[in-house]
Amino acid sequence: MSIRLRLVLSYIAMLLVPLVLSGLAVILISIATLGSMKSLFQVDYTHGNPIKRVIDQEAEINAYIKAESDVEPDQFMSEPFLNELNERLHKINMGLIVRKENALLFVSPYLKQGQEVDAAKLPTFGGGSSSSHFDHNQSSLWITRQQDFLFGDKSKGSVFIFLDGTTFQKYLHRFSKSVIFAFITILVLTNGVLTYLVSRSIIRPLKALKQAAEQIKDGNLDFQVKTASCDEIGELSKAFEEMRRQLKRSVEMQLQYEENRKELISNISHDLKTPVTAIKGYVEGIMDGVTNSPDKLDRYVRTIYHKAVDMDRLIDELFLFSKLDLGKVPFQFETVDIRGYVQDCVQELQFDMEKKGVRLVLSDLPEAPLLITADREKLKRVFLNVIENAVKYRSMADCFIRLQVQDIDGSAVIQIEDNGQGISEEALPYIFDRFYRADPSRNTSTGGSGLGLAIAKQIMEEHGGAIWASSRLGEGTIVFMALPLTKQEQGGQGE
Repeated sequence: MSIRLRLVLSYIAMLLVPLVLSGLAVILISIATLGSMKSLFQVDYTHGNPIKRVIDQEAEINAYIKAESDVEPDQFMSEPFLNELNERLHKINMGLIVRKENALLFVSPYLKQGQEVDAAKLPTFGGGSSSSHFDHNQSSLWITRQQDFLFGDKSKGSVFIFLDGTTFQKYLHRFSKSVIFAFITILVLTNGVLTYLVSRSIIRPLKALKQAAEQIKDGNLDFQVKTASCDEIGELSKAFEEMRRQLKRSVEMQLQYEENRKELISNISHDLKTPVTAIKGYVEGIMDGVTNSPDKLDRYVRTIYHKAVDMDRLIDELFLFSKLDLGKVPFQFETVDIRGYVQDCVQELQFDMEKKGVRLVLSDLPEAPLLITADREKLKRVFLNVIENAVKYRSMADCFIRLQVQDIDGSAVIQIEDNGQGISEEALPYIFDRFYRADPSRNTSTGGSGLGLAIAKQIMEEHGGAIWASSRLGEGTIVFMALPLTKQEQGGQGE
């Protein structure tokens, strides 16, 4: 769930939940208030609505008063009759006032406290039966019924049924305070709980991200940023974790580069020091007069020359590899038929290979042309490096190298197979690394510079291709070079 949707739902919940809970609170408070008000009315609460029973009893008494005032109005001057009516009304928390002309004949006893009821405040004769309100001794009284009639002597009489509102005001005040308090409490608790839950789901992952940032600042990348949600912060956590991984890989790569640089310097120093030491030794021999014959002098000079050539070749290969690694070697790409290109390369190299006692053969080629995009000179360098590497590690007098070209899954795959000494399974994954030699002694007479296959790999990658090898120790090695066919070639095959 996204943070936006979560906030919207929390806002809706902050509105609806307090309303629903406040409604329930009002119902509960109303039930409690009505339960407290039962003591005011002496009615049967076991059957039906108690409020309706109070109203029915009040209506019944009023009907009785009306009937008696029509039949025998002078009864309203009889104290026993009025006390009986008052007793019936008192059971439902109501009282009775009887007025004759402007004089009060009867007033419910609990109103006779402190001072008399002011007759002038009562409704006038013929005022009807509508409810009216008047105050008495800081009490709030409600006239619920007014029954006007004429006494036997034709004087005007009125009977008032009133309800003491003071008690109801007390309960209403208590009810209002309870409702307001409950509403505020529910509002505060609901908003507090919802705000806490929503903020916790946001603040907790933010704190985790802060701790992760502090660990990265301190250089510690060996931890994991866990994602506990699928919202925006969860996506941020995933991005943060990916950043940590990239940083860790970058640091590890940088450390590896530093290690490679140290190894590179060590290897270069060793490979350069060996011929330099040899040249120095032969030169010292010449200077000391060791070469006391023309043949010996010629042999020393030739040895110095070959060592200088080895150094020059090593420096050239190192320079080429460095430029390839930096991407500063220009490539002249063109469309090449790899079938004819390999034929030309084999014909060009066969004479040199025969002088070294190596049979260079070309297997059957595809009938149709295989067009690739390549730099002829750079690709030839790859062939030379792979073939020279096979020649260096030959293990028998009858050495052969076989080339084959195939069309496999939209790529031209060149195979260079030899019957040399092979490569162990432990060394095979590393033969294309720079300065790697399966011979730990780093003998330049057999091991070369250790850059040939690394240069071949760099050139193949610049062509968008790949190079790999398979080998069995003592049986020989096969080097595979795959180059993507051009779109025209692929389209022509589809036709």
